[in-house]
Amino acid sequence: MTKSSIAIQSSNVHVSLNRQKVLHGIDLQIRAGCWTSIVGPNGAGKSTLLKALTGLLEYQGEVFLFDQPLARLKAKYRSQQISWLGQNEVTSDDLDVWDVVMLGRLPYQDWMAVPSAQDKQAVEAALQATQAWDWRQRRLGQLSAGEKQRVLLARAIAVQASLILMDEPLTNLDPPHQVDWLEHVRYLTAQGKTVVSVLHEVGMALHADDMVVMQAGRIVHQGACADLATHRAIEAVFDNRIAIQAVKSDWVAIPNSLRSI
Repeated sequence: MTKSSIAIQSSNVHVSLNRQKVLHGIDLQIRAGCWTSIVGPNGAGKSTLLKALTGLLEYQGEVFLFDQPLARLKAKYRSQQISWLGQNEVTSDDLDVWDVVMLGRLPYQDWMAVPSAQDKQAVEAALQATQAWDWRQRRLGQLSAGEKQRVLLARAIAVQASLILMDEPLTNLDPPHQVDWLEHVRYLTAQGKTVVSVLHEVGMALHADDMVVMQAGRIVHQGACADLATHRAIEAVFDNRIAIQAVKSDWVAIPNSLRSI
């Protein structure tokens, strides 16, 4: 990959939490304008890696965002370039849905400034995209867990960042809205956005362009989702309890006992 085609890359990144080393020398390149999924068993370091790539966690080594050292970027610029959707995010249940999504526009606003027409347009578009527009005047605490997740996704989309990082974005979403999420990710990458997601749903992750497979704080494989080497790496980190198999034009993950002969 040429430098111009890379959205984010890391070189020899190490992270320790509570004096325990979690990531061990991560070298990674994420293609710009593509969707990359990160998979692996529990405790593999997937969420820690995602947080390190945003600068939310201290790390040793180097991370570059569009060829610029992440650590040297001004906070406002970085928050305009990177949008983040994390696990179990805490947001006040007393806030209206509209105001929650408007929080995604803070990187563009001066202190105590009134939201601009562009801010309002971005928030409306994000709410429409996640089918949360009808709740815009409801309080977050009045929504179900799945509805809240769609609002938080809308907030991440409203940032209109070049790079969108999502940690378990499908949590609490029912299957139809998981499909909606997939379609919206494809829409974002068609616009030139870069999406990186940590997913437990291996079958959904296989719809991505590229896959990062992790185990025990290390990357054991990175490649295209359609590559057989990627499939074998996924199967291996899950102790060959699952199998990746073609069904029509898609790849799916099934119990290994059901693998076609």
